[in-house]
Amino acid sequence: MKNKIMNWLGLAKGTTTPNTTAKEVTMENMFCYQCEQAANGGCSKVGVCGKQPDVAALQDLLVYTMKGIAFWADKARAKGAKNTDIDRFMLDGLFTTVTNVDFSAEEIAKLVRKGAEKRTQAQALFEQANGGAFAGEVPEAAKPFAAASTAELAALGAQHGVKDPSIDPDVKSVQEILIYGMKGYAAYAHHALVIGLENEEIYAFTHKALSATLDKSLGLMDFVNLAMECGRINLVTMQLLDKANTDSFGHPVPTPVQLGTKAGKAILVSGHDLRMLEELLKQTEGKGINIYTHGEMLPAHGYPVLKKYAHLAGNFGGAWQDQAKEFVNFPGAIIFNTNCIQRPAESYKDRLFTWGLVQWPDVKNIDGWDFSPVIDKALSLPGFAENPGKEILTGFGHNAVLGVAPQVIDAVKSGAIRHFFLIGGCDGAKSGRNYYTEFAENVPADCVILTLACGKYRFNKLDFGDIGGIPRLLDVGQCNDAYSAIQIAVALAGAFNCGVNDLPLSMILSWYEQKAVAILLTLLHLGIKNIKLGPSLPAFITPNVLNFLVENFNIAPIGTAEGDLKQILG
Repeated sequence: MKNKIMNWLGLAKGTTTPNTTAKEVTMENMFCYQCEQAANGGCSKVGVCGKQPDVAALQDLLVYTMKGIAFWADKARAKGAKNTDIDRFMLDGLFTTVTNVDFSAEEIAKLVRKGAEKRTQAQALFEQANGGAFAGEVPEAAKPFAAASTAELAALGAQHGVKDPSIDPDVKSVQEILIYGMKGYAAYAHHALVIGLENEEIYAFTHKALSATLDKSLGLMDFVNLAMECGRINLVTMQLLDKANTDSFGHPVPTPVQLGTKAGKAILVSGHDLRMLEELLKQTEGKGINIYTHGEMLPAHGYPVLKKYAHLAGNFGGAWQDQAKEFVNFPGAIIFNTNCIQRPAESYKDRLFTWGLVQWPDVKNIDGWDFSPVIDKALSLPGFAENPGKEILTGFGHNAVLGVAPQVIDAVKSGAIRHFFLIGGCDGAKSGRNYYTEFAENVPADCVILTLACGKYRFNKLDFGDIGGIPRLLDVGQCNDAYSAIQIAVALAGAFNCGVNDLPLSMILSWYEQKAVAILLTLLHLGIKNIKLGPSLPAFITPNVLNFLVENFNIAPIGTAEGDLKQILG
């Protein structure tokens, strides 16, 4: 049996033999610290997110496999050879391993097997372009293994986790920052690709950077430089997604969003993908079904092409981590389209769907663009009674804000606006996030708050009023709309003939998962300093790496809302 398993995995030719059984993978050897929820510096039994040890091991194996693909694809690219299918697979693979995307061991195992095929294709691509085999040393990750059972792949994956005592801890820390940043931009690139846009530079860097993690000759500063470049690539990616969204759906405009309900059947959409929402709106038009947004879908209400659908009825609930207590009260079908899902309660599991890469065991996945199962489920459920509620504003993207830039600039020059605070980022369930509510509540009345991502749910239903007609709370959009916030900051700096760091602007950021890492790297790439980050610092950052960030960028952990405001405003 041992020889049979070795042959399945291709281990008879010198690759690493798995010495961990499938049973052990379900009980021991797990370690994951890629998100802010990580328990005790890293989840070691089961993920706080709900990720099981076998899923964690398979995700680690998928990343390991993609490193092997990247080794060959990077070398092939250097010789002018590339393959679009391989490039796109890398986006799918990286996005799949982002927190709260795929919890299905079987589905991730399918991707690992597909990745093994892509690695073989990438090697053949290089050898054809090279006119022969590679003459140098081939790392283990770039060597083939055959498809095996899911349990056996999990056993192999348990040997390729993030812990690696052979690598200097500081180097490993920066490598993980780099990989998590890549996972973040892969999510954004995937959304852009769904709409039809992609970018060669993103693919080239992905192969270059993942391949670099296999190069033992590289040192700490090599990976610091790659991490900074990752920030630049994320900026390129966010710009690409901004173009994809605005070309397809128009530039967001300030729009009131209903928090109450309309009479009729109902579907709730949670996630980030605007194209998926548009297709669902098309397929439900005239069927008596109202579509509600949840979490990061709230900004969809600001896009003109989506606004034209009268049955885009409003927003239900708050941030992703409140879904278990909120979804039980939603009397319709629910569908997730990106990384927001958590363990569903039995009370709503039978009316829950996922789409695309999002997977949960025993939850029906919609593979493609036919949403009839979701529609049929919604029609079978009672739906809402008429119950209007409060309205909140969204749609303050860079085009909308810069359209009134002269008014904003005049308000700053006259002293009517003293300071801008960007308070945003990921929300989460861990204690300490009430800081962001308290901070927003205590921002003085002569200051404006920009916000984005699901962190805004901590305070976006509060009434902040306005300054001379300019709302004091400007919802810029989703996490990827950090691009809009950057454009606004750069435009203001240009108007005042100063650098962004010299503006009366402070960034108070919350983080949860890997897209936040990508955005932070973008801000560092742009040289933006004095960021306050919380609610806790990442477990994957070593003390020496933290000191580097403090010394070079003056990043600081959040303190108390009152103390931080006093320090910023003087």
